[in-house]
Amino acid sequence: MCRHLASLGPVRPLAELLADRPGSLYRQSWAPRRQTHGTVNADGFGIGWYPPGAEDAPARYRRAVPIWADTELPDLARTLHSAAVLAAVRDATAGTSQDAAACAPFRTGRWLFSHNGAIADWRRLPEEIDSGLSASALLGLEASCDSALLWALLHRRLDTGEPPGEALAAVTRQVAAVRPQARLNLLLTDGRTIGAIRWGDTLSWRAGTDRVLVASEPCDESDGWQDVPEHSLLLATRDQVRITPIPLPSPQSPGVEQEQSHDIRLHA
Repeated sequence: MCRHLASLGPVRPLAELLADRPGSLYRQSWAPRRQTHGTVNADGFGIGWYPPGAEDAPARYRRAVPIWADTELPDLARTLHSAAVLAAVRDATAGTSQDAAACAPFRTGRWLFSHNGAIADWRRLPEEIDSGLSASALLGLEASCDSALLWALLHRRLDTGEPPGEALAAVTRQVAAVRPQARLNLLLTDGRTIGAIRWGDTLSWRAGTDRVLVASEPCDESDGWQDVPEHSLLLATRDQVRITPIPLPSPQSPGVEQEQSHDIRLHA
């Protein structure tokens, strides 16, 4: 299992999100409060952000060491600034690669992606679903891990123009139909919106006067944190959060059915 977060708001130092809060991602690497699988997230970390003036080209910093072991990170985090961030600390799934390439966020174009969870026997997954992935795409996965495969499945849909919410829900249901015990908490951002799935672990969100945060667990003790319901899709901008139930998959209903959404307007 892992811990991750995504944030949209005004330009701020990365340290405000990663380390300066009492329940920050930094602390969650060794003392998560709501993690239900695994106890320490020490198999690597990654940060993705959108540098001011270069928002179409998100930057990444990833390492296959515990986040607390990177002595250069505090200086980087206090001097780097962004309006949008996606970051994660990793507890590696057994049988996956251990290098930095397996650490979220995964990136293609404007998109950053993270997976908090695990898929059993994930290497056989493309044979059991209509993945649409070619042999070259599978051989070219960025890392040998379930998260990289999920990103390939998701990005294929995004690349055809499928809206991010529909793509997230469709991939989740597609995988869950053949791996009912899979844990599929997902985060996706293009620097303007956040898409998230809660499926098998905790996920919370909070909207303040200037920022929207979505995280595996609350990053501080402030009021306003709300749990995303299990089996739900969250779509957030700076002005609105929409939460939509995702119907459980079944052999009789492989598609994504429409369920009533719950819209929360953040500002008058």
